[in-house]
Amino acid sequence: MSEADQRRVVLKLSGEAFADPELNYGIDRKTIDRVAAELAEVHAEGYQIAVVVGGGNIFRGVSSAADGMDRASADYMGMLATVINALALREGFDRQGIPSRVQTAITIQQVAEPYIRLRAIRHLEKGRMVILAAGTGNPFFTTDTTAALRAAEIGASAVLKATKVDGVYDDDPMTNPDAKLLTDVTYMDVISQGLNVMDSTAITMCMDNEIPIRVFNLTTPGNIPRAVRGESIGTLVR
Repeated sequence: MSEADQRRVVLKLSGEAFADPELNYGIDRKTIDRVAAELAEVHAEGYQIAVVVGGGNIFRGVSSAADGMDRASADYMGMLATVINALALREGFDRQGIPSRVQTAITIQQVAEPYIRLRAIRHLEKGRMVILAAGTGNPFFTTDTTAALRAAEIGASAVLKATKVDGVYDDDPMTNPDAKLLTDVTYMDVISQGLNVMDSTAITMCMDNEIPIRVFNLTTPGNIPRAVRGESIGTLVR
C-alpha cells in the first residue's frame, strides 16, 4: 500500500448511532454534529475516510417490524433507510465545512451519486469525505459486509466499527455484568467462538484481504479520532 492508502480507513456507523438516545429511533442532530465534528478533526490531519452507514434507527430488514414481509423487499427498505442517514450525515459535514459526497449502491440520481469504486477513491484523494449508502445494493447482505467489501475495493488499511459498547466481549455485556472485554482477537477466534463482532461474511472477507477491524465505543467522546489514528482502544481483530 502507498502511504496515502495507509491513512485511508472505512468507518462503519450503525443506524443506532444516528438515533435519539432517549427514543432509540429516528435521527438526532446533536449526535450527528458530534460525529461530524470528530471526523472533521482527523480529516484536517489528512486522513481519508469513507463512512458506511446502517439504517437500523429507521428500518432493518431482519427486525421485528419486517415480520411477515418478503425478505428481499424488507432488505431494500432497509437500504433506503441508510440513504436517509447518509443525507443527514452529509448535512452534518456541511455544517463543519467538510466537502463530502454520498454514493449509493442503488441508483437514486436525484439525491446521490451511484457508487463507482474509482470515483470514490478519487473523492478521497481530493480530500472529500465519502458516505456509502444502500449497502451492497443486494438483499441478504448486511452493512457490515458492505464495510468489509468497500474497504477491500478502495484499498483501506482498516475497518473501524463504532458500537455502543467498549469492544468485543466473551459474552453479552448487556446481560452479563461479568463479561470480559477482549482487546486483541483473531479472525478465527471470532468465527469459532461466535463472538459478536460482524457477520461471518464480513469477517471472512476481512481475513482473506488482511484488513484489521477495530471495534470501539462510539458514545465515548473522542473515540472516533483515536480509532482513525490507530490508537489502542476497544478491540482489534486481526
